[in-house]
Amino acid sequence: MSSLPPTEQRNPASMQLDQMSALELADLFNREDARAVQAVGAVLPDIARAIEMISAVLESGGRWFLIGAGTSGRLALLDAMELEPTFNLPPGLVIPLLAGGPAAATGATDDVEDDDRRGAGDLLEQGLTKQDIVLGVAASGRTPYVLGALGYARSVGAPTIALACNPLSTIGSVADLAIEPIPGPEVLTGSTRLKAGTTQKMVLNILSTGVMVRLGKVYSNLMIDLRPTNSKLRRRAVRIVGEVADLDAIHAEQLLAAANWDVKTAVVMALTGTSVTVARARLDVAHGHVRRALDDERQAPQDPN
Repeated sequence: MSSLPPTEQRNPASMQLDQMSALELADLFNREDARAVQAVGAVLPDIARAIEMISAVLESGGRWFLIGAGTSGRLALLDAMELEPTFNLPPGLVIPLLAGGPAAATGATDDVEDDDRRGAGDLLEQGLTKQDIVLGVAASGRTPYVLGALGYARSVGAPTIALACNPLSTIGSVADLAIEPIPGPEVLTGSTRLKAGTTQKMVLNILSTGVMVRLGKVYSNLMIDLRPTNSKLRRRAVRIVGEVADLDAIHAEQLLAAANWDVKTAVVMALTGTSVTVARARLDVAHGHVRRALDDERQAPQDPN
């Protein structure tokens, strides 16, 4: 039995990788990637707990930090960057921190991940408080940059979550919650940008989307709080209002224009027959949750007769 962690072990199924045909190689990757799905399925209770933890912090006015290095950090950065336009988040609510700074997003600066003090220092510069929450991401589970960041977060009383692809990880041992899906050895030994990266991105997808659902950024399965900053997103906003309220594109766009292209407001206007002012007031009472604004008629403001 190997003493190496799973992410560093050789995969018996790929010992002949350099002799495989293109189709054999593609088939092997496809079969191995299925293990990522299984690995994520095994840790769903931990993912659910993380959604609850992060949602509670954001609802209380705190911030969500995602911190990592190399592939893990870039995946966290990618996920975090998509949230602001997709869910109309205010700047500074979800903050990705990558070892090496912005330059590391497009170039290799892997040596910086060995500095635990830099991880702590990056959070210190952001003014981390106990009202915030930190998610540390490292496939190996032992990256010093992430370990230092989590240690600092705990020292100031901020809740912490670790995401790793090895069991009993070092970062997991210092976090309040450890999420450890185990996809097993890589097809290309030690290349955690592959199956481990896929696994981490799957977890991040569930986490970030789940948190946005809990924050009222979704109605049914629609991105009800998107920011229509370009023609594609404006067309999507029109479709959303049209689908929810059973309106044609012309009337849906008219409602959006009246609501200053705020999708939530336009939907509440359409479904309740109220004005912009009342629709916004209902959403305020419901803390931005469309379904609550529609369901709670007793507390909802009404248009004057």
